[in-house]
Amino acid sequence: MKRRTRIEIIEEILEIISIKKGRIKQTHLMYKANLSYKLLKQYVNELIQKNMLEEKKEGNHIMILLKPKGKEFIEKYKKMREFQETFGI
Repeated sequence: MKRRTRIEIIEEILEIISIKKGRIKQTHLMYKANLSYKLLKQYVNELIQKNMLEEKKEGNHIMILLKPKGKEFIEKYKKMREFQETFGI
């Protein structure tokens, strides 16, 4: 089985949140992205620093929200993948 690259994990995290209408519980994201809690927190914290995600406490839950810069990343990453596939790279 092929290991995911760092950029693939980031894109997957953002895509999962996007599919869930831009917001997801932290634990649900952890399971859907197939990451340990520690690894998920590292990625989420990095993406918060890069202004792609936002963390919000709602009641007893921590929600992860997709910001416009995160949506832009998804769109540009998809175009890059299409470009790679077109030229077989």
